[in-house]
Amino acid sequence: MMRQKVFVGLSGGVDSAVSAALLKEQGHDVVGVFIKIWQSEFIECTWREDRLDAMRVAAALSIPFREIDLSDEYKKSVVEKMIADYARGATPNPDVLCNRHIKFGAFAKWAREEGAEMIATGHYAQKRETDAHFELVRGHDTAKDQSYFLYQLTQSDLSHALFPVGGMLKTRVREHAKRFKLPIAKKPDSQGVCFIGEVSMGDFLARFIPVERGAVLDTAGKVVGEHSGAALYTIGQRHGFVTAGPDGPYYVVRIDVASNTLHVSQRREDAARASVTLEDVHWVYREPHFPCTLQAQARYHERPVTVELSKNERGLVAAFLEPHIASPGQSLVLYLPALAGEGDACVGGGTIK
Repeated sequence: MMRQKVFVGLSGGVDSAVSAALLKEQGHDVVGVFIKIWQSEFIECTWREDRLDAMRVAAALSIPFREIDLSDEYKKSVVEKMIADYARGATPNPDVLCNRHIKFGAFAKWAREEGAEMIATGHYAQKRETDAHFELVRGHDTAKDQSYFLYQLTQSDLSHALFPVGGMLKTRVREHAKRFKLPIAKKPDSQGVCFIGEVSMGDFLARFIPVERGAVLDTAGKVVGEHSGAALYTIGQRHGFVTAGPDGPYYVVRIDVASNTLHVSQRREDAARASVTLEDVHWVYREPHFPCTLQAQARYHERPVTVELSKNERGLVAAFLEPHIASPGQSLVLYLPALAGEGDACVGGGTIK
């Protein structure tokens, strides 16, 4: 591989650190970059510790260390959008927004202006070059695959992106971290939304939108319990609210933020939909011919299901072979089935209306 100048987004974690180490081992001119994102003043955050870990990794690898403050961009493009979606009763996907606007948006733009030929991240995803274009492919480790969060990448993004750990199992990445004697080799994986930390989503949102207790109604409109604020729930959820009805779980089947009510059912299938319409649709390479049949995920890590895609006056419609739970605001990410064991290719996706 030709030697290139690569800016690696160092998060302070194992995956990005191993990515930087592998790229240096391959002979590239590697620069480690810590991206500072927005943090609320009322949340105890680990960003200072993460920054220190990123600096320690750069020192251990003897690579330059730089940092970029994208707090303003993150607050506008990710946090404010997420809060607005919750306020209207939708369940947003902040990781998708972060990848599109921050890592492969503002950071990638800055890196190129600073002389980078490529950027690299610790994502568990792969890219595959064909005769005419790049494909975004699932990570080899199916338990860690993050292609779901990258479906908004463009051909330009992929042409300048590297995913050094995408073809590995997590166990192998940990082995590399020990081999390179990285100071964060035993650091546990981060959990949850990065800018919220240990605070619950409900406590976070309560700082920005009205969150009041309200009625939980069954399918007949009878009050059967109480919830903590309609904007905090998602379709299909079966916990976080109190019911006084018959024993057994209740599932959220409808959210009405205007009246601050949740509608629930003891039948999980009542939360499912036969089809969904997508907005903000993006194709990694190009739009397919309709109608067509693809695999789809309405949530991260769920088992893919088959959908029939078509277009009508409402826009792009995905019809499920069997009714499926798909929450407004979440991403429906679309895949082609694997070819010769090479991994499923992500062709794009959209936001569920």
